[in-house]
Amino acid sequence: MLKSPRLNQPFLPGWMYRHEAMHQWDCRVYANRFWHPVAAATALRPGQTLAITLLHQPLLLTWPDNGKPRAFRNRCPHRGVAFQADRETARSCRRLICPYHGWTYNLDGTLQSAARESGFETGFDRQAWGLSELSCRIQGPFIWVALAEEPIPLEQQLALIQTTAAAAWSRAVEACGRTRRSLNCNWKIAHDNTLDDYHVAIAHPTTLHREQGPVRDYVHHFSRYVNLLETPHPDGGPFQTFGLPPWTHVLIWPDGRIALLEFLPEQPLQCTMQLQLLAPTGAVNTVEAEAWLEQLLIFLDEDKALVEAAQRGYDENFQPGPAHQLEQRILHWQSLYSEQLSEAGMLKLDRSQEAISALRA
Repeated sequence: MLKSPRLNQPFLPGWMYRHEAMHQWDCRVYANRFWHPVAAATALRPGQTLAITLLHQPLLLTWPDNGKPRAFRNRCPHRGVAFQADRETARSCRRLICPYHGWTYNLDGTLQSAARESGFETGFDRQAWGLSELSCRIQGPFIWVALAEEPIPLEQQLALIQTTAAAAWSRAVEACGRTRRSLNCNWKIAHDNTLDDYHVAIAHPTTLHREQGPVRDYVHHFSRYVNLLETPHPDGGPFQTFGLPPWTHVLIWPDGRIALLEFLPEQPLQCTMQLQLLAPTGAVNTVEAEAWLEQLLIFLDEDKALVEAAQRGYDENFQPGPAHQLEQRILHWQSLYSEQLSEAGMLKLDRSQEAISALRA
């Protein structure tokens, strides 16, 4: 495990939480470096498909019989029309049929037939018109998809979870609740806030603080990409809060319950909070699941007010104050983010014209 980040390093400057160029870089470059948990592993079964949208990109998950889950761009290679509309649940499906011109695909992405093939003026090769595929894997309780060809290895992105929460991560679980809410702030403010262990006892005295317990018992761990706050839970055993790129948080309770919390960028000053709940198979009934979701939404609503207020304070020239030792996890993530910027050619974290131009490249 890595050492704690240096507390004397500065936080990201305020303009990075407001600028359109940063928003575009976050969505088109930064997001492509990592894997995304797009659905619970139990949400898809052999012979089913699930249409979803990630960062405004339509995707289609399929699970061919006698195969493994696959991920494709949800668009027909002929004219770009989606095969299926987004759904909350998977649907049984033997083949994919484009609603525009009837091109028909197997669930493995190969073209089975094109309507009136003899009418194409040049030789028509079905093998040349397979679906655009993305990397897709089941890891732990989720299906993960990468939007680019060379993301970091998924094992590195999840390293700390796999070593410190292996039992819960590999246990059979079922989805038991989910919700989405819009936040009027840049996703980085919401992400920073969820990594901020300095504010919990002050801002959430009757909610999250009761789950995490006294500040004196906070223990931090760091790997290359993941950080962890581990505290003794009142019910016994550790309560673990993981932060991992690009904008993801995994909360694991001692009884094996898991919450996945994400902050998906929508606009420079707006993001979507997405929450999914999973529990060991048969461990939580409907009433208990609803109560759990309601409990989490109380502290998330408290955070909503905080992050939206913070966004209003982050004007172009704002520079956050000194880091507290309970803000180590923010610094850890921001160091990673700054490293990604540097690798992309953004060598100075300032608002120079050269820096803005580099972000747009």
